[in-house]
Amino acid sequence: MFRKILIANRGEIALRILWACKDLGVRTVAVHSQADTDSLHVKFADEDVCVGPPRSKDSYLNISSIIAAAEITDADAIHPGYGFLAESAHFAEVSEACGITFIGPSPEIIRQMGDKVRARQTVAAAGVPVLPGSDGAVPGPEEALHLAADIGYPVILKAVAGGGGRGMRIVRDEEEMVRSFEVARLEAKGAFDVADVYLEKYLERPRHIEFQLLGDKHGSLIQLGERDCSIQRRHQKLVEESPSPALSPELRARMAEAALKAGRAVNYHSAGTIEFLLDEDSGRFYFIEMNTRIQVEHPVTEMVTRLDLVKEQILVAAGERLSVRQDEVRFHGAAIECRINAEDPETFAPSPGLITSFHLPGGPGIRVDTAAYPEYRVPPFYDSLLAKMITHGNSRREALTRMKRCLEVTVIEGIRTNLALHQRILSDPEFQAGRFNTRFLEKYFVPADLARKAD
Repeated sequence: MFRKILIANRGEIALRILWACKDLGVRTVAVHSQADTDSLHVKFADEDVCVGPPRSKDSYLNISSIIAAAEITDADAIHPGYGFLAESAHFAEVSEACGITFIGPSPEIIRQMGDKVRARQTVAAAGVPVLPGSDGAVPGPEEALHLAADIGYPVILKAVAGGGGRGMRIVRDEEEMVRSFEVARLEAKGAFDVADVYLEKYLERPRHIEFQLLGDKHGSLIQLGERDCSIQRRHQKLVEESPSPALSPELRARMAEAALKAGRAVNYHSAGTIEFLLDEDSGRFYFIEMNTRIQVEHPVTEMVTRLDLVKEQILVAAGERLSVRQDEVRFHGAAIECRINAEDPETFAPSPGLITSFHLPGGPGIRVDTAAYPEYRVPPFYDSLLAKMITHGNSRREALTRMKRCLEVTVIEGIRTNLALHQRILSDPEFQAGRFNTRFLEKYFVPADLARKAD
């Protein structure tokens, strides 16, 4: 087991990793920017090191500073969390070259599955269904027009090095393709420093279903069920739940086996997620990407499986075997997560500032992952995620009932949040019936209405 783990992240995920380390009796190092000096992960870690100015590129994305922090504190492992450097093959390589274990998959796996075209080719060769699309990066608009004509509109342009909904452009006709192709390349270059884009058939009203994988270095790979992540705004997830109300037992089994095929294709180890789009009209599902890290929404799976995914990640990185076999995995009830963001409910712009009042819910089946507290100043430099509220119940109805209560009694003052949006989602009859897809918000919710309700 490791002696000391450096946590190369911030906010709630840094705390989540810290709790897992404490459970394992491993000492911790918190790195932080100048803006995060008063953060809870800094307060509760055994040691802390400031790695730079507030902006991410100067601190949490500064590989040399983070490696230096690990070396001067004698940390023998680094946990990257999610975001920032979590899917940087270069960071994993540098860590390993310096004799520091990267808690995640190998750099080769990160690089292979991080390249969306290579990932698509890899899983397709393993028999996993993929959307009709280009075999690789599309060199220019003329080739994109020919491909789109063969596949049929609408199509979607995606950044080869993309993720998190960035660098995507939906194209519905030839005229739009001419306008969008270079724009998509510029967006890809700006977001990922790689301009290449590829093309896929666009599904109008799919469900977004992802399967959690967990593998060790001894050849064991298991799946821990699905999460339905269809409630999104601009490809950013807002609500996640497990099990999905859209899956029959037979379809769930087929998707789980496809996820395992994808993981086995790269001999995957650590925590990872296979993401699918499900066309409810045809019942067909298609691979879209793999996330080679812990996910924001991992608590949903933890609630229904009663497994500690972060602890498993650490143990696997230390060379241990998984604590459970596939036939030992048990699923208990249902869980749902709402992402509480510090953002204006009308414009969805981030809402940094001082939290003057902060009260969170409690009771059976309630979990809140957050690094916020009363008098905490939300900095303007990072993602707007403020808290993850997770409820569990013996049924989906019970989990939803508990979540509605949690949203009603949560008090966050001094900044604006999306609490009102979540209340409307959970109160919607279509959502309660499990009838929704990735375009749910655009159909049912108008930002201005939310603003008036919040006021």
